[in-house]
Amino acid sequence: MVNLKETLYEIARAIVDCPDEVTVLEAEDQESDVVNLTLSVAPDDMGMVIGKHGKIAKAIRTVMKAAAGTCGKKVNVEIK
Repeated sequence: MVNLKETLYEIARAIVDCPDEVTVLEAEDQESDVVNLTLSVAPDDMGMVIGKHGKIAKAIRTVMKAAAGTCGKKVNVEIK
């Protein structure tokens, strides 16, 4: 089974300048199999995570939804 929190953490660390400031909080709803992940990065790295017109953020969410699909779960990724 894929660890969704760790997957998002590693993706974010790979694209930011300050990987030590990346944090991921996880909240799981057992009834509906939905995992809510909140990604926090340094303020200077926010643009790198979001990308132009939100393209990087959309790509991250797409990868995370594909990873969640392998475990039969749904995932929501929020970037703060």
